Amino acid sequence: MKLTLEQLDLVAKDMDATIAFYRRLGVKIPQSAIWRTKSGAHHVRIGMANGFELAFDSPKLARVYNRSYRGSRGGGNVVIGFSVGTRHGVDKLYAKMTKVGHRGLMPPWDAFWGSRYAIVADPDGNPVGIMSPMDAKKRSAGPEL
Repeated sequence: MKLTLEQLDLVAKDMDATIAFYRRLGVKIPQSAIWRTKSGAHHVRIGMANGFELAFDSPKLARVYNRSYRGSRGGGNVVIGFSVGTRHGVDKLYAKMTKVGHRGLMPPWDAFWGSRYAIVADPDGNPVGIMSPMDAKKRSAGPEL
């Protein structure tokens, strides 16, 4: 049996704030991708250019398909990674997101693996990484851990 990772599904406490954050980040989210009921938005499903799927669910919907769902228990062990085309793009997107009030978790820096890299928090506190392509000329020895 072949196993394929194809989706990241985030439970969002405030769907409208989450949709606005990811749109501002640059994710194309058409209205047709948002499932709403009278009580608000409950599911978003977006196909990414590389075939991967990003989805958001409300806590109410999460409890329907996962009876054990009880909300965040501290987590924070995952970084949601997005790539941008240039090193300057990392700085520009980080500045854009923090300027409108999203919390910066790691300002842009030249990472030892050769990329420009930064992290911002989404409305639920999930770390969202922004990374440029790797440049072999910018690589250095990693830290001694």
